[in-house]
Amino acid sequence: MNLNIRIGMVVWSSLCSILCGLLMVPMVFSAGDESDEKALKEVREVVKQLQARYEKTKDLQADFTQKTTIEGFERPITSSGKVYIKKPGRLRWNYLDPSVEDIYVNRDDVKVYVPEHKQVLVGKLTQMAASKAPLELLQGAAKLEESFDIEPTPGKGRGVGGIRLLTLLPKSREGEAGRSLQRIVLEVFPKTYFIRTISLYEVSGNVASFEFSSLQSNMGLGDTLFDLKLPADVEVVKAPVLNGP
Repeated sequence: MNLNIRIGMVVWSSLCSILCGLLMVPMVFSAGDESDEKALKEVREVVKQLQARYEKTKDLQADFTQKTTIEGFERPITSSGKVYIKKPGRLRWNYLDPSVEDIYVNRDDVKVYVPEHKQVLVGKLTQMAASKAPLELLQGAAKLEESFDIEPTPGKGRGVGGIRLLTLLPKSREGEAGRSLQRIVLEVFPKTYFIRTISLYEVSGNVASFEFSSLQSNMGLGDTLFDLKLPADVEVVKAPVLNGP
C-alpha cells in the first residue's frame, strides 16, 4: 500500500496525535535541561499563542505537501493533498498527488481507501497505531504534555519570522510508537500561530516533513465531509493489529 511507502503507520499516527491533540487540549512545555532562559521564555510565548489559537478552532482545513526521506534512498518521496479536521475526533486526510489515497478517522475508527487498488483498509486507531495516545487525543481525554516533553529546538531553532521552533520528545519508549519515533519539530506561522510545518524524525533515520498552506478555520465543516462513500466493488481488508486490546 502506498501509505506504507510515504510514511509508516506509527509515524502517521503521531502526526494525527499532534494535529488533533492541538484542537482538543492545552499544550504545556517541559524545560528539560535547557539552560538558555531567553530560549525558554520564547518557547513559553509560542506555546501560549499556539494554545490560544487552537482553543478557538472548531474545525480546520488546509493543503499539505509531504516529503519523506527514507534511509538508504537518494531522493525523498514527495506527495501532496488536503487535510480536514473537526472536533471532536474527526479527520480526513486526502492524498491527491502523485496518486490518490484517502484516510478517514472517526474517533477510534480508521478507513484507508486506495481507489487504484479497489481496496479499503478498515481498523481501529488504537490497534493500527501501536499506541492509544492518538485516540485519547482525538477524544480530548489526554493532554499533549502527557505524551511529549516540549523543548526549544537546538541550533538555529527558528522558523519563518524568527519564531522559535518547538521540539517534542516522546516521554515513553514503550511499544512500537515509542521505539520508532525520536522527535517531532513544529514550526508555526507568524501572527496566526497555526502550524506551518511538522517534521517527524524516526530512530531509523527516516524523516517525514509536512508543510501546510491555505489554512482555513471555523468554516462550519459538515459531518458528511468526513463520511467515506465507497463504490460497490471495493474489497474490504481488515487492518493489521500493532497494538493489542
